Amino acid sequence: MPQNNPVAFSAPQGPLLPEPHVMDPLPMTQLEENFADIAPPLNRDAALLESTKCLYCHDAPCMIACPTHIDVPSFIKKINTGNLRGSARVILDANPMGHSCARACPVDVLCEGACVLNDRDEEPIKIALLQRYATDYAIEKSLRLFEPGAATGKKVAIIGAGPAGLSCAQDLRRMGHAVTIFDAHPVPGGLNTYGIAEYKMRPPIALAEAKMVIDLGAEIKSGVTVGRDVAFEDLHKEYDAVLVAVGLSGTRKLGIPGEELPGVIDALAFIEHLKTHPYDETPVGRNVVVVGAGNTAIDAVTQAKRLGANAATIVYRRGEEEMPAYEYEFQLAKKDGCAFRFFTVPKRVIGTDRVTGLECVRSQMGPPGADGKPTLVEVPNSTHVVECDMLMRATGQGRNGDFLKSAGITIQSGSVVSTLPNVFVAGDCLSGGAEIVNAAADGKAAAAAINLALGGQPVMSQRDRMIRA
Repeated sequence: MPQNNPVAFSAPQGPLLPEPHVMDPLPMTQLEENFADIAPPLNRDAALLESTKCLYCHDAPCMIACPTHIDVPSFIKKINTGNLRGSARVILDANPMGHSCARACPVDVLCEGACVLNDRDEEPIKIALLQRYATDYAIEKSLRLFEPGAATGKKVAIIGAGPAGLSCAQDLRRMGHAVTIFDAHPVPGGLNTYGIAEYKMRPPIALAEAKMVIDLGAEIKSGVTVGRDVAFEDLHKEYDAVLVAVGLSGTRKLGIPGEELPGVIDALAFIEHLKTHPYDETPVGRNVVVVGAGNTAIDAVTQAKRLGANAATIVYRRGEEEMPAYEYEFQLAKKDGCAFRFFTVPKRVIGTDRVTGLECVRSQMGPPGADGKPTLVEVPNSTHVVECDMLMRATGQGRNGDFLKSAGITIQSGSVVSTLPNVFVAGDCLSGGAEIVNAAADGKAAAAAINLALGGQPVMSQRDRMIRA
């Protein structure tokens, strides 16, 4: 096994994209402006004013809507009284990824969407910005909000240093269990570090968030791929429990001729390169096409436009109402000047030495299929070409089936079946892909289950505490 790689909490350096620059980069000053926070932080006066709007509901719908059930009224009340340390502690006790969730959580459909002020035709409380205000304070002051529990003598291996793995590690350390995290990347954070649009969250925040967990005494072995550098079976023998939190596998292929041409790349590789290099070192085409309509597709197409692409277009085989991306993401892309071609099915990548276009056909909704849902029917004689010199795949990811199989794990309808005892699964590799907050909730649930399996006392969840209150 490689030696432990001490984590340098500075901007990571990811792999180079295989393609050279297609067009000259914009001036760095313009790029910095383009990638500035889309939701700038509140200052002290604005935070205090916003906190006075909260009704401090007893059965707070915002708290129920949050997958980690953060006590929103409590943390807002503490902001209002100037107790920022206490506010941050309330947040991070329930959600160790509270820093990143404050920046990248779909609050419109979660806490803020559930705010009772919506029912009064008023603007909901800016919960995310208030959460950021408190957690930014914790990072800026390097606060140590939690302490490790008394040592239990039990050791847990966590495979994956993303939101699920880190959330599990924080709770396990607070319970007193020794934790070692194995991660293939040079630095921790998972998609928080490598896969979220730069204008939402920059790597230093994800790394500072991870550092707060590691400072509780979790050991991290970075640059270690389980299954290549160390066998899963060896980890299972050495540790009392193992958590698998490896996320998802690579982006699915389009499955059409020509997609191996230079200029065809994965959207996640593009985003990772942008987040691990100076902005002017990430190549972008003049005409960029992104296939897919999920949140990753939106992150890719908007960032291509902000890098200076003349045209950045989403191609999606279904309609606007079927697109997986959240509405606010859709509106952001349109505001950035991105185009959308709905009911457009890719058939062939065109080009000789590199991609020059994407041949597509039109589609429309057809009669219901066997499952009762409308089928997708291609329109005859509708072949056309969408010109592009860079084509990105954002067609979703699957579970890392090969790894799970090698670890003796199968997932059936969200339930884990393992051939080995004390093996647990959390995060996207369990859910198939969800939000940061869902991964954090998974990690905390896994920590409670691991603690119980290792002989610890049952831990009351935030949801249980809320109901008990």
